[in-house]
Amino acid sequence: MSSFQIAAQENIMRRLKIGKVVLNIGVGKSGEALERASRVLEELTGQKSSRRNARRTIRDFGIHKGEPIGVIVTLRGDKVVGLLKRLLAVKGMKISSQSFDNRGNCSFGIKEHIEIPGVKYNPDIGIFGIDVSIVVERPGYRSKRRRRAAATVGRSHLVGREDAIRYFKEALGVEVY
Repeated sequence: MSSFQIAAQENIMRRLKIGKVVLNIGVGKSGEALERASRVLEELTGQKSSRRNARRTIRDFGIHKGEPIGVIVTLRGDKVVGLLKRLLAVKGMKISSQSFDNRGNCSFGIKEHIEIPGVKYNPDIGIFGIDVSIVVERPGYRSKRRRRAAATVGRSHLVGREDAIRYFKEALGVEVY
């Protein structure tokens, strides 16, 4: 069999891809600290960040329900792979297997954003930690999310933990321990 025939036999709907990458900074208070965290995400991604509000009041921390306490950016498409490789470089291209859930999602944290290659320390902004969440999916997942004629995704088409780990190893060159 030639390589063309082998490639023709592979079902393109079974290929994995990165659906989105979500970067989150939880500041815990509103005001100038939230603005600085927002600038960090905008410089890192080139996109405007969205604010997230507190769900409930916690008196001990001085947090009130509805008060903005975090910022978030969602990346999709071509920008994802380049930024993801920079973020994984901070972790030494190694991720724990416990970072993966049963749906093929992966999450990890970065303690200081200045560890990311290409980011320099700015004393006006300070240092923030970033939470990174990655969704791995197959083509056809849009049928579940669309408004009109939404459909379920079959059990055999869902991405599992082992599929996501294999994708990270092969496509991104990440060592999973």
